[in-house]
Amino acid sequence: MNFILHESAEGRIAELPRGEILITGVDDAVDLLGNADYQGASSIIVYKENLAEEFFDLSSGMAGDILQKFSNYRKRLAIVGDFSNITSKSLRDFIFESNKVGRILFVRSINDAMVKFT
Repeated sequence: MNFILHESAEGRIAELPRGEILITGVDDAVDLLGNADYQGASSIIVYKENLAEEFFDLSSGMAGDILQKFSNYRKRLAIVGDFSNITSKSLRDFIFESNKVGRILFVRSINDAMVKFT
């Protein structure tokens, strides 16, 4: 797994490039977390395209299962993408609450993620 590594005052940030892998379940997320931890990263950036569509269907449970792993490993996650066209009220509420807490972020750009992480 190849990351782009960024250094910040808050620690190392691992960015998974677009199209690098598709995270389709908890096992993929654990691999991502392990590889990022090995690189010394305290925060991880992935793109919306790196996540299976099922992640964004909250009734599937995938998002909850994956994000629980990030919580267990004490890693911050930023998901970069355009979330403006989401029609699901529950997903919009989930994104709003996640951004308010700040451990899991849904942002429009890499720059937004970097600012939130520092």
